[in-house]
Amino acid sequence: MTAFEDLMAFERTTQALASVAGRTGWDQETVMPEGAAALRSEEMAAMEAVLHARRTDGRIGEWLEKAEAPDEAGEAALRHLKRSFARNTKVPERLATDIARQTSAGQGIWAKARAENDFASFAPTLTRMIELKREEAACLANGGDLYDALLEDYEPGMTGAELQSLFDRMRPRLVDLRRRVLEADAPAPLDREFDEAGQMALSSKLAQVFGYDLTRGRIDKAVHPFSSGSGTDVRITTRTAPRDPFNCFYSTIHEVGHACYEQGIRDDYALTPLGAGVSMGVHESQSRIYENQLGRSRAFTGWLYGQMRDQFGDFGVADEDGFYKVVNRVGSGYIRTEADEVHYNLHVMLRFDLERQLIAGQLEVADLEDAWNARFEADFGIAVDKPANGVLQDVHWSFGLFGYFPTYSLGNVYAGCLYQTLRDAVPALDSDLARGDTSGATTWLRDNLQQFGGLREPSDTIEHACGFAPFEGPLLDYLETKFTALYEV
Repeated sequence: MTAFEDLMAFERTTQALASVAGRTGWDQETVMPEGAAALRSEEMAAMEAVLHARRTDGRIGEWLEKAEAPDEAGEAALRHLKRSFARNTKVPERLATDIARQTSAGQGIWAKARAENDFASFAPTLTRMIELKREEAACLANGGDLYDALLEDYEPGMTGAELQSLFDRMRPRLVDLRRRVLEADAPAPLDREFDEAGQMALSSKLAQVFGYDLTRGRIDKAVHPFSSGSGTDVRITTRTAPRDPFNCFYSTIHEVGHACYEQGIRDDYALTPLGAGVSMGVHESQSRIYENQLGRSRAFTGWLYGQMRDQFGDFGVADEDGFYKVVNRVGSGYIRTEADEVHYNLHVMLRFDLERQLIAGQLEVADLEDAWNARFEADFGIAVDKPANGVLQDVHWSFGLFGYFPTYSLGNVYAGCLYQTLRDAVPALDSDLARGDTSGATTWLRDNLQQFGGLREPSDTIEHACGFAPFEGPLLDYLETKFTALYEV
């Protein structure tokens, strides 16, 4: 065998083991007994030790020096492996396993603290996680910016300074649009209860309408919805709220966007560095375009209105136009995952600023809740009423996912570019969506983006699909066109 073949055979086993670890994480979030948390944290630490040893094996460096790629996919695989090997060899095994152990234990502590609205009980766990992530970042940064070193795991090539510049360009138009929309009359929210079984039944139908293959996936419930896995085993979760069925439906559509990206990658990329989404920003572009530009469009909500009447009977909304307005109701809510499109990126900007300060040591955990509450009131005009609606609402920091939050807004920016191109490429889009047929859009996304997995760098992935480099203009134009018309401002 050649050095390239040896390297790819070794990587295939590593990828398979990583898949097992991912499935263990899924189990923890969905069906694991609460009393198993301590054991699970040790299991996850042990698995991370095995994976870290493989990812830092000296033979990888030798193979990389000798390997010659046979084609474009091989060149991309070597690029990914060189990057990951360089990063992994900088992090000691002890630190990698400590982070894995803390991550597993932290999720359960966060969930309990959130349920009890008790930030103080979570603060020591978060403090320890931040200490570990700062240490990891210092290993990776080579004297550079610590936050940038962590961001590289989620959006390779992106920096905090570039994100700050992007957000500075976006904020004025978003704030102005928010002001104008909130000055107009908003439709009343739904005002009745929707049974859980009915929500889950329609949720399953929506997943399949958007192309989720349930022979290679499943839908479960979790405190915080997520997607897990790749290839032939891609699982999603959703959640229900008795008085807010949109929470369930749009969480499902969002996670299906992630899942369809993974299911759409070429089969021959499985268990290779190309066999997963190239970055979280590109991943979020799929979940956000499924959820928002497609799922919240006037055409699709017209179809969804009929489905909801079939499932729940008369639920107090007179017609399709009224339903479209209710689905896209704008308000200064607390929860990021439930935020309307006008407010969503402002939620992300808040988290981006706070987590950069945490990693830089400019903000300590003891001051985090007050900092969050002050920033939220300044940005959204309402005071946080309880920690579950504020600093405890997201699971990410308990998992050590510092650098992840800004990829949500990057995903929105990428989705804006993709949607602009998609509308030109699929002229019958609205008429298709009005029949509940998403195949024109989802096929275009699979053919032009999803199938390629990690073949290209993140920005190049979007440019290949759109024909131009990604920028914020299409997203902001889409938001202004949609909401000025909907609210007549």
